[in-house]
Amino acid sequence: MKQILYKFIFCTLLGWKVVGTIPFELKKCVLIAVPHTSWWDFFLGIFSRGILDMEINYVAKKELFVFPFNYFFTWTGGTPLNRQKNENKVDTIAKIFQEKEVFRLAIAPEGTRKKVSEWKTGFYYMALKANVPIIPVAFDYGKKQVVYHAPFYPTGNIDADIKILEAYYVGVVGKKPELSYIPKNN
Repeated sequence: MKQILYKFIFCTLLGWKVVGTIPFELKKCVLIAVPHTSWWDFFLGIFSRGILDMEINYVAKKELFVFPFNYFFTWTGGTPLNRQKNENKVDTIAKIFQEKEVFRLAIAPEGTRKKVSEWKTGFYYMALKANVPIIPVAFDYGKKQVVYHAPFYPTGNIDADIKILEAYYVGVVGKKPELSYIPKNN
């Protein structure tokens, strides 16, 4: 029933569509959502995962998980993360992958909603360390679609792999086009 409601609001009322999917049997992966130019991207993720009817998670600073907001963040798939400087986030998130039976981690490799010229690489090393694929997800406001691409398995050659991953985002426009990520290698 929720899936029908998500689809009605997202597709019929708002005019968006979801293209592609996540293989049902894939219980663990890192989803990279690009471009990330607005808080609205969070809601695109919520709607699209509701339409796919799949658990998709994210991490957020643990300070957000206080009453009563902790219920909302947990309900939407959030996991608290200690963001102290002395803690290795890649190792911490790789451990979360080990501990959970299902963990599909959505992350914005830009690391901010501001204009950036290159991605942060933590997502790549998280996937590599946890031995899970990366799924490129495009939030394309120009075409009003959220596109889920096929899983990509990192090889360990980060330069070559980033070029492949960036190619999925050529021509993709964010909510704020001037802040959209422009792949440098294509």
